[in-house]
Amino acid sequence: MKITTSGALMFLLSAVATRNTVAFTPKNLSFTRNYHRSVVALNAEKGGQQQGGKKKQGGRGKKEKNAYASTILLPETPFSQRANAKNREPEIQQFWKDTNLYQKLSDAAEEAGAERFVLHDGPPYANGDLHIGHALNKLLKDFINRKQVLNGKQVHYVPGWDCHGLPIELKVLQTIKSKERQKLTPIDLRKKAAEFAKETVGKQSESFQRYGVMGDFDKPYMTLQPEFEAAQIGVFGEMFKKGFIFRGRKPVHWSPSSKTALAEAELEYPEGHVSKSIYVGFEVDEPSEQLKEFHGEGSDALKVAIWTTTPWTMPANLAVAVNPDLEYSVVEHEKTGRLLVAADLAESLAKKFNLPEGESFNVLATMKGDDVIGTTYSHPLYERKSPVLAGGDYITTESGTGLVHTAPGHGQEDYLTGLKNGLDLLSPVDDVGKFTIEAGERFVGLKVLDEGNTAIIEALQETGSLLLAEDYEHKYPYDWRTKKPTIFRATDQWFASVEGFRDDALKAVDTVEWIPAVGKNRINSFVEGRGDWCISRQRSWGVPIPVFYDKETGNEVLLNEETLQHIQSIFAEHGSDAWWTMSEEELLPESYKADAGKWKKGTDTMDVWFDSGSSWAGVANGRDELAYPADLYLEGSDQHRGWFQSSLLTSVAANNKAPYKAVLTHGFVLDEKGFKMSKSLGNVVNPLEVINGGNNQKVDPAYGADVLRLWVASVDYSGDVCIGKNIIKQTFESYRKLRNTARYLIGNLADFKPEGTEGSNAVAYDDLPSMDKWMLGRLNSVLKEVDSAIDEYQFNRATQELLRFATADLSNFYLDVAKDRLYISAINDPRRRSCQTVIQACLEGFAKSIAPILPHMAEDIWQNLPYETEFESVFEGGWPKHLMEFEEFEGNQWKLVRELRDDVNKMLELARNDKLVGASLDAAAVVYVPDEEKRAILSKLDGDEDLVSPPVKTNGVDELRTALMLSQVKFVDSVDEIKELCDEKYISETTVSGCVVGVKKAEGTKCGRCWFYDSSVGNHDLKYDGVCQRCNHAIESWEEATGEKFELPVAEEQPVA
Repeated sequence: MKITTSGALMFLLSAVATRNTVAFTPKNLSFTRNYHRSVVALNAEKGGQQQGGKKKQGGRGKKEKNAYASTILLPETPFSQRANAKNREPEIQQFWKDTNLYQKLSDAAEEAGAERFVLHDGPPYANGDLHIGHALNKLLKDFINRKQVLNGKQVHYVPGWDCHGLPIELKVLQTIKSKERQKLTPIDLRKKAAEFAKETVGKQSESFQRYGVMGDFDKPYMTLQPEFEAAQIGVFGEMFKKGFIFRGRKPVHWSPSSKTALAEAELEYPEGHVSKSIYVGFEVDEPSEQLKEFHGEGSDALKVAIWTTTPWTMPANLAVAVNPDLEYSVVEHEKTGRLLVAADLAESLAKKFNLPEGESFNVLATMKGDDVIGTTYSHPLYERKSPVLAGGDYITTESGTGLVHTAPGHGQEDYLTGLKNGLDLLSPVDDVGKFTIEAGERFVGLKVLDEGNTAIIEALQETGSLLLAEDYEHKYPYDWRTKKPTIFRATDQWFASVEGFRDDALKAVDTVEWIPAVGKNRINSFVEGRGDWCISRQRSWGVPIPVFYDKETGNEVLLNEETLQHIQSIFAEHGSDAWWTMSEEELLPESYKADAGKWKKGTDTMDVWFDSGSSWAGVANGRDELAYPADLYLEGSDQHRGWFQSSLLTSVAANNKAPYKAVLTHGFVLDEKGFKMSKSLGNVVNPLEVINGGNNQKVDPAYGADVLRLWVASVDYSGDVCIGKNIIKQTFESYRKLRNTARYLIGNLADFKPEGTEGSNAVAYDDLPSMDKWMLGRLNSVLKEVDSAIDEYQFNRATQELLRFATADLSNFYLDVAKDRLYISAINDPRRRSCQTVIQACLEGFAKSIAPILPHMAEDIWQNLPYETEFESVFEGGWPKHLMEFEEFEGNQWKLVRELRDDVNKMLELARNDKLVGASLDAAAVVYVPDEEKRAILSKLDGDEDLVSPPVKTNGVDELRTALMLSQVKFVDSVDEIKELCDEKYISETTVSGCVVGVKKAEGTKCGRCWFYDSSVGNHDLKYDGVCQRCNHAIESWEEATGEKFELPVAEEQPVA
């Protein structure tokens, strides 16, 4: 390769104008190798830091000019110091698309017979813009997929979207005027909802791809796709055939604001909810045998005391439940009358009812709960008598009275108690949360969560049965979409009986790897506590429950294997819209068409958790390139009660196995101060703004996707993570360190030809100096650590190792030391070529190891390699296992050298502050090594007195002079000798290396080219008497390689004073 000076000098001029940035924007986006072969001088700082001397404060002082700069071998590369990520990353992404990289990698792995790796995507809702939580989730998935690609596996990642349900329906309705809403038919609404969902999917898909997420975005899955809906009906059918699907009337979570039933996963429990709780006394009608003597007339009448936080459920009270094993007391006081309460609560209730100071309840008797069962009481608001009966373990003495108001139509435990005792299912509340006529004329039409509650309390007060009403703060279920309170209400719904396959589900949990392990406990607790799953919803936008009802009775249903198969085939061809566009006759199979007039199709749709929970059937098991069970599900930790659970339940119910082999969870994203993000607080971080910058790019610069990715890789995602402007800035600094390291590595390979290429000038491993073998050993160790960390999903561990390698091993030591042999050596000097051999290995290992996390930087590096490679993309060719075969080499020796270097640098800094020396080459070190073993190690690294080529005592690499970046290193036999040679101020006897070190000004004359001080400069008959013998040889080598004649520039005339 011809090395000329013109490029370096021209670059120096442009670098000054552009603050050392190189614009790099290929116009044709083709990434042709020829384009990247254009060489631009990377840095024209006269041979590097060790030659520049110390800058004057503020950086305004003139650097010392190097007359021999044209012969110095400076780095050359078009790889820019600034990423220009806003423009550069889309170019790289276009390159991936143009080369069809995703499919290319999949095909190559398939041809090689590699096993598949399927990370099944949990579908985000297609109802709005993406937030930082989406970015965290998708980027973690992308890290894993890209690493599996490098591991050589067939990676097929199909992104998905949840497209049905109320959130999308509400978004559509918000865009329609009220008059138009009234005219809106279900099919019209469905068409608008589908359009909205598809449009949103397009926007979200574009954002995910801008994040650098790799996947089959041209063929995503959406829960509104006909093939998905048909598969979902298939899952429903399998569960029905096994007896797990039934229709029943029972209390469910009901959202008056959404007018539909909700699943537990559709609820949230915000802090600060306050209910009006009441204590009520129900007057006994017929006491049990043990209570008879304590029940009289008037003020002696015994009352059963209950407590509830839902006064509106009082009209539905049909019983009072007690715990047979608890003790209950008959207590009295003139303020409250005679009450039956739990014995352990009598004292606290006396305070609660604010009895006069110093007074307490008079306890008349105490007995077991079993002794009060059989008592009946009169409802204070209705002509109705109800029993005191046995409840369950849910009745405790932690709060309330120990006697539980039981309304089977408004609570799960109440329902079960009522079912066991044959109670009716009274629920006098309609779809919008208002009392029906069953609650009485006084209350009909009142909102139960508003004026209805107040009216009930007033009515109880009028009857004299109200003992106390007070505010009570507690957790209360809210509709996760409308953010409004819900109620428990008995309605006719379709359910999946989890009880029928709970044990199988728990066994399936044991077959799965849960990461972190605590996830297993979470999923087990949710499955163990799961009641019947209400899967029906009273909305239009969803997959219909494929059932027909008798038109006359409304109770008889038509649902069997034949009708299910017929509906499934219709949906596969036409989609679920067919349920609304086709008649009953068209929807029924041939054998039922004659009786089509008898049947009416239902209007309920399925819970969206059943939609996404069936994705294993519609996607993982439904697409040829995927696999079921999937290798991995990865979502937020809240999905143990959501998608992880719904997927588990449907898969086990249908196929008796878990849909996943492993489940990995992450936490939530908070702001820098640890607060939840909200628009009102102004602390929301938009991932696209991090990537592309804000309106004011000086305040909110465009950092690019890789900086966002590096943030994700740097945090411990197993818990909640924080992000904000300061954190992103810190992340960007880490990114810059990695990029600058890569730039330096590339720049020093401009004339290098690796092993296996024509005219290779690489050095064989056996011929490498010790330092270079040590560096390759470090590379091996780093690659193994990063490989293990990413495969174990510990991305922050991998990131820390890469940053440590780039800064501590490379920038701060190996590359700093290497400047001398890279810049100053003769072009083909073995010590220069050996260093390039190692740099090339480090560069390719570095590019491959950062590729899963920083794919744009890795690809940018690969496209800027100054030599031909076998593969077009960094993601081809797999993980660099060949670079993990180097053994650790003389680690103790180089550990000692680095410790000694640190010790010397501390003293050197003191000398520099006192202006004893400027650059490190202005100094010499005097070293005493008390430990014989260490002395033997360091003595081997003692080089020639003068700089000669070829070196005599060492190989010119494994010597302390270059390792410490000093002009001379002198070993002495005592501390006193150091004190004779060095000022005590610059001597350290307390060191990490165990050596005693001192520094002083170097002896000899400064070489005009390499700036080492050397006694031979000007004292020998050399061609260039202003430089050392080593540099004379290097200049001659430069002349031979370039065909040019070096001439010293004419000194400028100094102006007359």
